[in-house]
Amino acid sequence: MRKTLFESFTHGPLTEVSPAPGDDALAELAAAVRRSARSRLGRSLAIRQVDAGSCNGCELEIHALNNAFYDLERFGFRFVASPRHADVLLVTGPVTKNMREALERTYRATPDPKWVVAVGDCAFDAGIFAGSYAVAGGVSSVIPVDLHIRGCPPSPTQLLQGLLALMEQDAGNNIAR
Repeated sequence: MRKTLFESFTHGPLTEVSPAPGDDALAELAAAVRRSARSRLGRSLAIRQVDAGSCNGCELEIHALNNAFYDLERFGFRFVASPRHADVLLVTGPVTKNMREALERTYRATPDPKWVVAVGDCAFDAGIFAGSYAVAGGVSSVIPVDLHIRGCPPSPTQLLQGLLALMEQDAGNNIAR
Protein backbone atom coordinates (compact mmCIF):
# COMPACT_ATOMS: atom_id res chain seq x y z
CA MET A 1 0.00 0.00 0.00
CA ARG A 2 2.82 2.38 0.87
CA LYS A 3 4.46 1.71 -2.51
CA THR A 4 1.23 2.62 -4.33
CA LEU A 5 0.89 5.79 -2.29
CA PHE A 6 4.45 6.92 -3.06
CA GLU A 7 3.99 6.14 -6.78
CA SER A 8 0.92 8.36 -6.86
CA PHE A 9 3.03 11.27 -5.61
CA THR A 10 5.71 10.81 -8.27
CA HIS A 11 3.47 10.17 -11.30
CA GLY A 12 0.90 12.91 -10.84
CA PRO A 13 -2.73 12.72 -11.91
CA LEU A 14 -3.75 10.54 -14.85
CA THR A 15 -6.56 12.79 -16.04
CA GLU A 16 -7.11 14.95 -19.09
CA VAL A 17 -5.60 18.40 -19.12
CA SER A 18 -8.24 21.05 -18.44
CA PRO A 19 -9.14 23.31 -21.36
CA ALA A 20 -7.29 26.57 -21.65
CA PRO A 21 -9.28 29.59 -20.40
CA GLY A 22 -9.27 31.06 -23.92
CA ASP A 23 -10.37 27.94 -25.78
CA ASP A 24 -12.01 29.76 -28.68
CA ALA A 25 -13.30 26.65 -30.47
CA LEU A 26 -15.17 25.35 -27.42
CA ALA A 27 -16.54 28.83 -26.66
CA GLU A 28 -17.70 29.20 -30.26
CA LEU A 29 -19.39 25.78 -30.11
CA ALA A 30 -21.11 26.78 -26.86
CA ALA A 31 -22.39 30.03 -28.34
CA ALA A 32 -23.66 28.34 -31.51
CA VAL A 33 -25.51 25.63 -29.56
CA ARG A 34 -27.04 28.17 -27.18
CA ARG A 35 -28.22 30.41 -30.05
CA SER A 36 -29.64 27.47 -31.95
CA ALA A 37 -31.52 26.06 -28.94
CA ARG A 38 -32.95 29.46 -28.03
CA SER A 39 -34.06 30.23 -31.58
CA ARG A 40 -35.61 26.80 -32.17
CA LEU A 41 -37.24 26.23 -28.78
CA GLY A 42 -37.07 29.52 -26.93
CA ARG A 43 -35.36 27.73 -24.03
CA SER A 44 -32.71 25.15 -23.27
CA LEU A 45 -32.83 21.71 -24.85
CA ALA A 46 -34.04 18.90 -22.56
CA ILE A 47 -32.42 15.49 -23.09
CA ARG A 48 -33.58 12.09 -21.85
CA GLN A 49 -30.89 9.43 -22.10
CA VAL A 50 -32.09 5.84 -22.70
CA ASP A 51 -29.87 2.78 -22.40
CA ALA A 52 -31.41 0.18 -24.70
CA GLY A 53 -28.87 -2.53 -23.91
CA SER A 54 -25.38 -1.07 -24.25
CA CYS A 55 -22.05 -1.99 -22.70
CA ASN A 56 -22.03 1.40 -20.87
CA GLY A 57 -19.11 2.81 -22.87
CA CYS A 58 -21.34 5.44 -24.47
CA GLU A 59 -22.96 6.23 -21.11
CA LEU A 60 -19.56 7.04 -19.63
CA GLU A 61 -18.97 9.59 -22.40
CA ILE A 62 -22.49 11.01 -22.01
CA HIS A 63 -21.98 11.36 -18.25
CA ALA A 64 -18.70 13.16 -18.97
CA LEU A 65 -20.78 15.90 -20.58
CA ASN A 66 -22.01 16.84 -17.10
CA ASN A 67 -18.58 17.13 -15.48
CA ALA A 68 -16.71 20.40 -15.01
CA PHE A 69 -14.56 19.81 -18.10
CA TYR A 70 -17.48 19.96 -20.57
CA ASP A 71 -20.26 21.47 -18.40
CA LEU A 72 -23.23 20.67 -20.63
CA GLU A 73 -25.49 23.24 -18.96
CA ARG A 74 -23.46 26.14 -20.38
CA PHE A 75 -24.34 24.92 -23.88
CA GLY A 76 -28.05 25.24 -23.16
CA PHE A 77 -28.63 21.49 -22.72
CA ARG A 78 -29.89 19.69 -19.64
CA PHE A 79 -30.76 16.12 -18.79
CA VAL A 80 -34.26 15.38 -17.53
CA ALA A 81 -35.60 12.41 -15.59
CA SER A 82 -38.83 11.96 -17.53
CA PRO A 83 -39.43 11.55 -21.26
CA ARG A 84 -42.51 13.76 -20.80
CA HIS A 85 -40.16 16.72 -20.27
CA ALA A 86 -37.70 15.84 -23.06
CA ASP A 87 -37.05 17.30 -26.49
CA VAL A 88 -34.36 14.75 -27.41
CA LEU A 89 -34.07 11.02 -26.74
CA LEU A 90 -30.39 10.06 -26.61
CA VAL A 91 -30.42 6.28 -27.13
CA THR A 92 -27.37 4.06 -26.64
CA GLY A 93 -26.69 0.42 -27.39
CA PRO A 94 -28.36 -2.17 -29.57
CA VAL A 95 -32.01 -2.53 -28.71
CA THR A 96 -32.37 -5.78 -26.81
CA LYS A 97 -35.60 -7.70 -27.03
CA ASN A 98 -36.20 -6.99 -23.34
CA MET A 99 -35.84 -3.23 -23.89
CA ARG A 100 -37.81 -2.92 -27.13
CA GLU A 101 -41.17 -2.23 -25.51
CA ALA A 102 -39.66 0.17 -22.95
CA LEU A 103 -37.99 2.17 -25.76
CA GLU A 104 -41.24 2.31 -27.74
CA ARG A 105 -43.14 3.52 -24.65
CA THR A 106 -40.51 6.14 -23.94
CA TYR A 107 -40.73 7.36 -27.53
CA ARG A 108 -44.53 7.62 -27.33
CA ALA A 109 -44.30 9.46 -23.98
CA THR A 110 -42.00 12.13 -25.41
CA PRO A 111 -44.05 15.11 -26.64
CA ASP A 112 -43.79 16.43 -30.19
CA PRO A 113 -41.66 17.95 -31.60
CA LYS A 114 -39.00 15.46 -30.59
CA TRP A 115 -35.71 14.23 -31.92
CA VAL A 116 -34.09 10.82 -31.54
CA VAL A 117 -30.31 10.55 -31.52
CA ALA A 118 -28.70 7.09 -31.74
CA VAL A 119 -25.32 7.22 -29.99
CA GLY A 120 -22.53 4.80 -30.87
CA ASP A 121 -21.94 2.06 -33.41
CA CYS A 122 -24.19 -0.39 -31.58
CA ALA A 123 -27.14 2.01 -31.72
CA PHE A 124 -26.56 2.42 -35.45
CA ASP A 125 -26.67 -1.23 -36.56
CA ALA A 126 -26.31 -3.33 -33.36
CA GLY A 127 -22.52 -3.39 -33.85
CA ILE A 128 -20.84 -6.58 -32.65
CA PHE A 129 -24.15 -7.73 -31.18
CA ALA A 130 -25.89 -7.92 -34.59
CA GLY A 131 -27.51 -11.29 -35.14
CA SER A 132 -27.63 -12.17 -31.45
CA TYR A 133 -30.71 -14.01 -30.27
CA ALA A 134 -31.24 -11.30 -27.61
CA VAL A 135 -30.99 -8.24 -29.89
CA ALA A 136 -33.82 -6.67 -31.88
CA GLY A 137 -31.37 -4.53 -33.91
CA GLY A 138 -30.25 -0.93 -34.05
CA VAL A 139 -32.38 1.90 -32.73
CA SER A 140 -33.74 2.75 -36.20
CA SER A 141 -35.26 -0.73 -36.46
CA VAL A 142 -37.52 0.11 -33.50
CA ILE A 143 -38.17 3.88 -33.60
CA PRO A 144 -37.44 6.63 -36.16
CA VAL A 145 -33.96 8.13 -35.74
CA ASP A 146 -33.08 11.72 -36.68
CA LEU A 147 -29.33 11.56 -36.11
CA HIS A 148 -26.66 8.87 -35.68
CA ILE A 149 -23.46 9.76 -33.84
CA ARG A 150 -20.96 7.04 -34.75
CA GLY A 151 -18.08 5.88 -32.60
CA CYS A 152 -17.25 3.20 -30.09
CA PRO A 153 -17.83 5.24 -27.99
CA PRO A 154 -18.08 8.75 -29.45
CA SER A 155 -16.21 11.41 -27.48
CA PRO A 156 -18.11 14.11 -25.57
CA THR A 157 -16.96 16.66 -28.17
CA GLN A 158 -18.44 14.49 -30.95
CA LEU A 159 -21.68 14.28 -28.96
CA LEU A 160 -21.84 18.07 -28.63
CA GLN A 161 -21.09 18.55 -32.33
CA GLY A 162 -23.80 16.04 -33.20
CA LEU A 163 -26.37 17.81 -31.02
CA LEU A 164 -25.42 21.12 -32.63
CA ALA A 165 -25.83 19.59 -36.10
CA LEU A 166 -29.25 18.29 -35.05
CA MET A 167 -30.30 21.74 -33.88
CA GLU A 168 -29.11 23.43 -37.07
CA GLN A 169 -30.91 21.10 -39.45
CA ASP A 170 -33.99 22.35 -41.24
CA ALA A 171 -36.95 22.10 -38.85
CA GLY A 172 -39.03 20.18 -41.40
CA ASN A 173 -36.40 17.47 -41.77
CA ASN A 174 -35.62 16.63 -38.17
CA ILE A 175 -38.86 16.81 -36.24
CA ALA A 176 -40.02 13.27 -35.60
CA ARG A 177 -43.41 12.22 -36.85
